[in-house]
Amino acid sequence: MVVRKETQQTGATVNHSAPRSVSRGVRAVSMILAMALTMALMLLYAPAPHAEADEMPTNDGTPVNMVSIDSSTAVLTDTSGYHLQATVTNTTDQTVPAGTLSVAVNAFYTFVSRNDIQEWAEGTGHIPTSNTIGQADVPELQPGASTKVSIDADANQQSLTAINSSGPKPVELDYTANGEELSTTHTFVTRTTDGLNTPSTPAMNITVVQPLAASGWTTDVDLMNKLVDEGGLNSRKLSKLAVPSENDNTRLKSLEQVFGKHDKLQVIADPTYLQAMTMPTQADGITQPALFDMTAYTAYNDSRAYANANIDTADWKSGKALATYRSALGDPSAKTKTYAWQGDGNWTMKALTEAKRQGYGTVIATHDFEGSDQSTVETGKTTVNTEAGEVTVLTAQSTLSNLAQGKATSGDADGEGSDAGRLARFIAQSAFYQMEQPYAERNLLVCLGTDSNPSDVDALMSAIEQSSWLNLTDLNTLGKASASHSGDEAAAALPQDSGLSDARRSSLQQTLSALTESAKGIDRFNSFILAEPTEKSSSGSTTWRKQLVSAHNLLALHALGNEASSGSTMLEGASQLSSLLFNGIAITPTENVNVVSETAKMPVTISNNHPYPVTVKVSSLTDSMQIVTSRFDTVEVPAHGEAQVAFTIRVSTSGDANATIALFDRQGTTFGATQTTHITSALQISDKSGFVIIGFAVLLGIVGLWRQFNRKKDPDE
Repeated sequence: MVVRKETQQTGATVNHSAPRSVSRGVRAVSMILAMALTMALMLLYAPAPHAEADEMPTNDGTPVNMVSIDSSTAVLTDTSGYHLQATVTNTTDQTVPAGTLSVAVNAFYTFVSRNDIQEWAEGTGHIPTSNTIGQADVPELQPGASTKVSIDADANQQSLTAINSSGPKPVELDYTANGEELSTTHTFVTRTTDGLNTPSTPAMNITVVQPLAASGWTTDVDLMNKLVDEGGLNSRKLSKLAVPSENDNTRLKSLEQVFGKHDKLQVIADPTYLQAMTMPTQADGITQPALFDMTAYTAYNDSRAYANANIDTADWKSGKALATYRSALGDPSAKTKTYAWQGDGNWTMKALTEAKRQGYGTVIATHDFEGSDQSTVETGKTTVNTEAGEVTVLTAQSTLSNLAQGKATSGDADGEGSDAGRLARFIAQSAFYQMEQPYAERNLLVCLGTDSNPSDVDALMSAIEQSSWLNLTDLNTLGKASASHSGDEAAAALPQDSGLSDARRSSLQQTLSALTESAKGIDRFNSFILAEPTEKSSSGSTTWRKQLVSAHNLLALHALGNEASSGSTMLEGASQLSSLLFNGIAITPTENVNVVSETAKMPVTISNNHPYPVTVKVSSLTDSMQIVTSRFDTVEVPAHGEAQVAFTIRVSTSGDANATIALFDRQGTTFGATQTTHITSALQISDKSGFVIIGFAVLLGIVGLWRQFNRKKDPDE
């Protein structure tokens, strides 16, 4: 290869042309000239810039990458060979003729800076890749059509054996047809020290954490109905009122297989998720219950709003997390470490102080904590002195964590649009970090996402385990490492802004408002509808009231956690619980009433589906001034029973009216569905009093006639 030859000649000039007696200044000048010559030669043999020309443009002129990496060898050893599978897609509106996909590497290139490696990923770093690894034929493709191709090279392939130094190497995928380059994709392969005659440097420590939490919480409707209708559940069942989705159950089975294969993968579990499992997964630590968003809590800065939603700090403190963990395991003495997992907001001083007050001595910062001006990566540990005491912050390395969570380093990194492409970049980036300071002792933290794909986690861990420059450690090791920052320096570097977006704040406000309404409903039912407990029912009734509050509390915690996709379903569950309580008391439809006298009775039946008596007010109001009913009556309805009240109807004339019957609590606030009863009045005199009146009228008539015929007449008559 021309570049290799020239580079080696230049190196020989630097190493051998200067006598030992030459001054240091002359040697320095010689080295500078040699480096300049090397760069000039590399540029000379580099292909012309093709960031736009290599890609088939769309109609709006935006370049489109036509090659996606399905799988590739990220870690290259002396025996692995190189294997790539890719999908080639015709993203144009024209037929693309049969072509070729080529994979090439620069076997001798060493990345010298972060900009250098990023520019290659984005296709702006023009590094020659003259060492061809392999090629594959691509058939003719109609518009929108795609095909899969494979390239396999064994360990003895010439371009692979030419790699004589460890570290990341630039790899280029070129798709050509009829001699025209249609698309170029940039990726990496990273060589280990296996089989190389080069000195090894100490491996860099790395800790990988997988948060274990459900992403699709739903409400067990059958359990909720049982709670409402039967007067309570045992504590084990009550905790399962919120249940993970079927997708979560399927994902958990796959994750457990991954955990079994990679014992150094650190699993930090939501204790409420463990409690929902039939057989809890073994974890290395636990988070706050339901991944309650502490950072949003402090950023929102309204504890009363949370209290109104039936959420108290006691519901998400470290002690509650441990109690939930012990309940999940069925072991009252079980111990594990608790970690406060970051939510949508930032770990400001205020947030760290609140976390410490709730018993969390260690928090995990998943984003926006690591300084952006770091010249080299540092151990992911900072200690901060707060008003409540010292807090250890375990900080995720942002670039590696983002890649591990499926996020490309930039929108222009054309090879990072797939999981395999991001994995290749992760491995290359980690090797580069180790090369930046090969003898410095560091321990990087990589945080995976709550929704990480198990197969991607498996691939990542397998690749890390093959990487000779990395040494997997656990959270305890990271926690005992020397802090990169502490004291005043750490306090000064803390995020000053809460990091809570306007959209998140608005969403949080709506969630709290909805939870407040459902919490008020349950409190109102307990206080002003349930009958006052008697000596016989006191214990059961009191327990049931508490369980209703606890059930709402569980749903509210999940609604306010980090599991954003579960928020709406948990709000629906909380609202449904409140509705079931009120809907369990109803007015039995009353038949139409026919009235044939001035007064009558209208019976109304109230049913109670709940396991304890209720006391309610019943009202009746007609739409007529001539046909009216008595206004209110109060009734106690027995458990799972009925009770009747009778309203007095008074009429002054024949006619029709509708009586609207409604339920009120003991404070006079209406609830439930109303019923309408039609009243028809056909006022007739058909009782004894009527006959007396008629008789008296006849008597008066007879007397009047007698007087008319027997009175003295005037002479004029």
